[in-house]
Amino acid sequence: MSAGVNAGGGRTMRLPAHVNEIEPLLQAWLEPTHLEVLDESAAHAGHAGANAQGFGSHIRVRIASPVFAGKSRVACHRLVYDAMQNFIDRGLHALVIEIVKEP
Repeated sequence: MSAGVNAGGGRTMRLPAHVNEIEPLLQAWLEPTHLEVLDESAAHAGHAGANAQGFGSHIRVRIASPVFAGKSRVACHRLVYDAMQNFIDRGLHALVIEIVKEP
């Protein structure tokens, strides 16, 4: 596991994000009609932000939700970021969000 430094200067363990944790969280928060959560961490091995585990540092989310109706793309992204905050706090380095328009 990779370690980080918290605001108090102490060491904290940074656990990678798991797709099987992210999907149910986004289902509960945003009730999507379409959801894909892809772990692209392996493609970033050796790059800044990659972790030693090789997973959970670079995540792509493709999502459509009725919660997004009437909202700007920025507002939709904020909703996804709000739902993902715990993973960001745990060391998620990169989050790509693709808002899929509902037909």
